[in-house]
Amino acid sequence: MAMRGVETRIQEIRHRIFTEVARMAYHTEWPTDRRIEALPYDIMPGEVGNIRNDIFLERAIVGERLRLAMGLPCRSAAEHAPLSDNIEAATREETYYTPPLINVIKFACHACKENEVMVTDGCQGCMAHPCVEVCPKGAVSLDRFNGRSVIDQEKCIKCGRCMDVCQYHAIIRQERPCAAACGMDAIHSDCNGRADIDYEKCVSCGQCLVNCPFGAIADKSQIFQMIRAIQAGERVYAAVAPAFVGQFGPKMTPGKLRAAMKRLGFADIIEVAIGADLCAAQEAEDFVEEVPEKLPFMATSCCPAWSMMAKKLFPEQANCISMALTPMTLTARLVKHHQPGAKVAFIGPCAAKKLEAMRSDVRSEVDFVLTFEEMTGIFAARHIDVENLKEDPHGINDASTDGRNFAVSGGVAKAVVNVINEKHPDREIKVANAEGLRDCRKLLMAAKAGKYNGYLLEGMACPGGCVAGAGTMQSIKKSAAVVGMYAKQAEHQTATGTHHVAELDKLVD
Repeated sequence: MAMRGVETRIQEIRHRIFTEVARMAYHTEWPTDRRIEALPYDIMPGEVGNIRNDIFLERAIVGERLRLAMGLPCRSAAEHAPLSDNIEAATREETYYTPPLINVIKFACHACKENEVMVTDGCQGCMAHPCVEVCPKGAVSLDRFNGRSVIDQEKCIKCGRCMDVCQYHAIIRQERPCAAACGMDAIHSDCNGRADIDYEKCVSCGQCLVNCPFGAIADKSQIFQMIRAIQAGERVYAAVAPAFVGQFGPKMTPGKLRAAMKRLGFADIIEVAIGADLCAAQEAEDFVEEVPEKLPFMATSCCPAWSMMAKKLFPEQANCISMALTPMTLTARLVKHHQPGAKVAFIGPCAAKKLEAMRSDVRSEVDFVLTFEEMTGIFAARHIDVENLKEDPHGINDASTDGRNFAVSGGVAKAVVNVINEKHPDREIKVANAEGLRDCRKLLMAAKAGKYNGYLLEGMACPGGCVAGAGTMQSIKKSAAVVGMYAKQAEHQTATGTHHVAELDKLVD
């Protein structure tokens, strides 16, 4: 989880790739096929590799990253094809919507050990050797020459008792970081020991992507397609998720962000917190109507990775997931209700929103999904310094404190409860929430067993909430703090204060 807010080489390369893809989209005079072939040499110049020891491998990895950032499929090292293979497909919308969304670039994968207890150089070869004594399988022995402990991996059952008793903390457990971050247990090893994603289990939360220290996992992007749509004269509205605060620098204000988006050619910008207000109002209505008479409990719907996990692993409880539309979809519907023929680009922290937009029932509402990280590439391509722009006096929008707090774990349930309390002040609402898919699974297990009857359950796939999404760049604690400060500046506390809530019936079938 510590990767966000730390500017590593992986972040540098990702930023460069997103910037170059945006530049390709803007420079229509450049032949895209020739440009993409040249780019790995621009991004990884010289004769000698500076990250891995092989410059050719570095360029090949950059090439596949570029293809994914163009929305094109990832290929294996065994396939003989130029980088520009089928590049014209990047201009067709349906290319991006071809699964899988999240891909392991196999030849970038380090083939990390799945789970291994190992002795480090910190072992002092002590006399007590408690590690040997506590091992239930006799897997730990001493090296005759230096007295250090040695673990026989064939016998080791990974119980960790040797780790617990070592007074030098010289025995450690190493787990594959992407698999450890995956709350769906969707990552295993292929025949070459490299990470492999089971797409039947994967819910595209993107936590593997931000936790791979080799940058071997990447998702597809729509940078190219969105820029080309704006250039073709489409009216594209930017729907910005409430976790945006602080993502484009500490001095960035909503007014400066609006000015930046206008400079890129967006028709206007709308805060998805308005959709969050609509969602809270709809979920509050549903909860009062259905729990406990029709449903034992109700789970929130706004996190697509959480709701997809619930439907995959708990099909009998699927009807307890709120049928309310997500803030992203409600915001898109609101824009299209007022601006027929417009297109909507959701800009947010989330990889799973890309998957949500691929669903046939959402495709018509949301045309593009980009992350904050991808947007920084677009700003860089146009040399827009968001922090130093002149304020647009209109700021962003009239959303509530509760709507903006949707971005932080616990915020969704609080927003729904506040709406219910306004209309039914005597009704007591019990709430339980979980963050991170492993804990979300435990929450639903308990709900299935009847522990949470009558409750409102909130699930967030990312530990910390949307502020910890795979497309965010600043530290999660800092994000949560600045979102809270921004939320307090709203003119009203609860969702019902937003004037668009009166239009909810027009947006919901």
